[in-house]
Amino acid sequence: MNPKPSLDAVISQAQLERKVEDYLRESQAVADSHQQGITAEQLQGEIDRMAQHTQQPEMLAELFEALNNDPFLIAECLARPLLSERMTADLHLTRSKTAVARPKVTPAAEIKYTLPTIWDGASGCIDDTWAATSTMNVPLARYGHTAVWTGSEMIVWGGSDGKMVLNTGARYSPSTDSWTTTSTSTAQARYFHTAVWTGTEMIVWGGETDTDPFYLNTGGRYNPGTDDWTALSTTNAPSARYDHTALWTGSEMIAWGGFSPYGLLNTGGRYNPETDSWTATSTTNAPSKREHHTVVWTGSEMIVWGGILSGKGSTAGRYNPSADTWTSVNTTDAPSNREGHTAVWTGTEMIVWGGDANGFYQSSGGKYDPVTDSWTATSKTNAPEARSYHTAVWTGSEMIVWGGNGAVPLNTGGRYNPTTDSWTATSTTNAPPGATYPTGVWTGEQMIVWGGEVGYNTGLDTGGRYCASNAGPITLRAQKEKVQGTNTVRLSWSGATSENIDLYRNGVVVATTANDGSYDDFTGDTGRAEYSYMVCEAATSTCSMDVVVRFSR
Repeated sequence: MNPKPSLDAVISQAQLERKVEDYLRESQAVADSHQQGITAEQLQGEIDRMAQHTQQPEMLAELFEALNNDPFLIAECLARPLLSERMTADLHLTRSKTAVARPKVTPAAEIKYTLPTIWDGASGCIDDTWAATSTMNVPLARYGHTAVWTGSEMIVWGGSDGKMVLNTGARYSPSTDSWTTTSTSTAQARYFHTAVWTGTEMIVWGGETDTDPFYLNTGGRYNPGTDDWTALSTTNAPSARYDHTALWTGSEMIAWGGFSPYGLLNTGGRYNPETDSWTATSTTNAPSKREHHTVVWTGSEMIVWGGILSGKGSTAGRYNPSADTWTSVNTTDAPSNREGHTAVWTGTEMIVWGGDANGFYQSSGGKYDPVTDSWTATSKTNAPEARSYHTAVWTGSEMIVWGGNGAVPLNTGGRYNPTTDSWTATSTTNAPPGATYPTGVWTGEQMIVWGGEVGYNTGLDTGGRYCASNAGPITLRAQKEKVQGTNTVRLSWSGATSENIDLYRNGVVVATTANDGSYDDFTGDTGRAEYSYMVCEAATSTCSMDVVVRFSR
């Protein structure tokens, strides 16, 4: 996760003015439709709702702080846009820079808003508990969609509702428990596509649609700051496909494999958003053609594993984009080949689990160490029920798997600790309905799952937030402050037993220091920024959860 750029680097003054005009127009549309504008009572109710239902109290507090904790500014700049968006969801407003009808805003002196106390029960969540995501202004039910985490929001996009393929989506903010619809301009409908987050944009590519040509090699870049789409170049792009994979390396998106009109593929491409250009991936020594496989990024290589293969080729491979070369993966002690499984990267190992092997659902898995090129089976004791097409996230110390298809769509899951090789079941109390193809993202303390298929061609428009705040043997805390104008984070931890610990900032080791329980990180930055911290026992995957620290100014 990269530090957030400054506001003016993300959105120009003209774009900011357009966003303000949009919500003013929506607010006026509410007044025209309901014969009454948004009232002060409604705005106060929205502020209270955010404060009571937030699952990111620290972030909401920073939003309030950025507005000087002024209840009137919070009502007009935070609550009004959310209410306007929600109440005009069915009015299908069009943008225009002319004749912007500005609603009448009562002077602050005439309205006495109050600033509520932000709920902070157990830092916003209680371990092993579920809370539903808001259903107000929620996107259409769907499956075959994608989801990415931006650091503050989950963006879901595309998919099918069982009747049509969609080009719609929405952004979900756990800090305000609210949805905001994404623009659809120039975004072509698709499902079983891929999406990655670059740090500033979501890139979607490929997939299948319901009009000829059905297979796509097009894509788009969505900027949530401007709510705009930019089409990707198709020059030298990989051939059209769906059920492929894609990941973000830090500078490029690598798309690989999948199914085309001519069958399975073992081709791919690297997309550079800075130059809007594609470079083909080598096919020399590449793994066999496949779909429904998984990929992880190690920091220097993409590891491909499993899937529906063409023939009896290799089940896995490691791709180095710097050298454009493939290396085979040892298969001794590897799990049986399968499709519809999941894979996560722990920082030192790839863990694969579940899936469908020749028509049989699996509850087995394996850990792959690329340094030793070796596999270790994951324990099956207390493992979740066998399944495929589920979702999985890595918390920093545990893999959480959830949902998927067994004999029926499942709403169960489990947390796997690779250090102890042990499983713990996830609670089903208040869990979302069971679903195949749900999406899941990790926020730093919660897994958010949403959507999926609950029956043939029947999608879901609900989701849930699963708290795993006590995951891991190491507890990490962070306190931010400015030291001579520099962003400084004072870290403290407990539970580590090694002589030294590795300190990660934004996924990169920035220090290896004595395990004395504290460290001050002088970042060198002076402005708005966001950092994700994790501490691990040195050279191991025994780690704390990620802790996110944000500087608003």
